[in-house]
Amino acid sequence: MKSAVAFVVLACLILVQGQRTSVKRCLCQGPGLNMVRLQRVEKIEVHPAGPSCDKLEIIVTFKNGAGQKCLNPESNFALNYIKKAVQERGSQ
Repeated sequence: MKSAVAFVVLACLILVQGQRTSVKRCLCQGPGLNMVRLQRVEKIEVHPAGPSCDKLEIIVTFKNGAGQKCLNPESNFALNYIKKAVQERGSQ
């Protein structure tokens, strides 16, 4: 009887650990902004696709506590910004 209970508990643990959650916790909802004025930007964070969200996300934080917005990663502005950042990082 004890071995049957142990088997059931073990089987449940294996099933629970093996299940993948389908809940995606992306920070950005919708397409996002196509461009922003760099003079108003305090920082830009790039979050690559990962297990919690399957898309690239770019979060822009504005100066003077004006909040945060998402930037459309497929816009020309975002692509040029990323390209410049990679070039600057490579030259250092």
